Amino acid sequence: MPVMKRADAEIYFEEYGSGYPVLLFAPGGLRSRIEMWHPPAAGPARPWHDWTVVLAQNYRVVAMDQRNAGRSLGAIGKDHGWHTYAADQLSLMDHLGYRRFHTLGGCIGASYCLKLCELAPERVSAAVLQNPIGLNPEFPSYFPDSHQSWASELCAARPDLDAAAVKSFGQNMWDRDFVFSVTREFVQRCTVPCLVLPGNDTPHPAVTGAELVALLPMREELNPWKGEAHFAAQSNAVRAFLEAYTPPAAA
Repeated sequence: MPVMKRADAEIYFEEYGSGYPVLLFAPGGLRSRIEMWHPPAAGPARPWHDWTVVLAQNYRVVAMDQRNAGRSLGAIGKDHGWHTYAADQLSLMDHLGYRRFHTLGGCIGASYCLKLCELAPERVSAAVLQNPIGLNPEFPSYFPDSHQSWASELCAARPDLDAAAVKSFGQNMWDRDFVFSVTREFVQRCTVPCLVLPGNDTPHPAVTGAELVALLPMREELNPWKGEAHFAAQSNAVRAFLEAYTPPAAA
């Protein structure tokens, strides 16, 4: 089983295809895991492509289970937050020997992408922000409430965790506005080219996608993009965007 070991975590990952690397951050909130890219065995189809398949035709795709999601395990400290996930993600790419790479994130993954753009812009050549999460002014407690549900479930399964630390971690993650991981001020000066695929529901409010499009200096937008009727446009736009920013030596 492909696992990267850190001092306080074990991160499960999978690789597909070959070429310039693309690091994927799956949907699912704090349960972000690789299987969220794959078509479900039952129930409604996902409104997005399985990028582990589509992008593997031209790129080396790296998909991961985030810390404490899927097959990844890790500590939770009172000072942990978005930077903790970013450290895991950069460590994984170091482990695999990839200095520069594209990113594509769905849902919470869009906020992971933006945090990497803030902390390591020299390493991210382009970012696709699919269905970005954000503070919904009509449902401001959505993410803190979801965190409580996640924390209760995790602490029941992991008696080694400190409930106070898990609560503090939640405050570090969600006691913010906008996209939670970075500020509007950072987005206005972001140097990484971004493709925005805006959301349109409670956790992925349309206002967040619209703000990102308005603020990002180097951005493209695809809207509408969700569902089978838009799969061709979704695939074509993402592939063309990433191709445009793939370094020439890697093309």
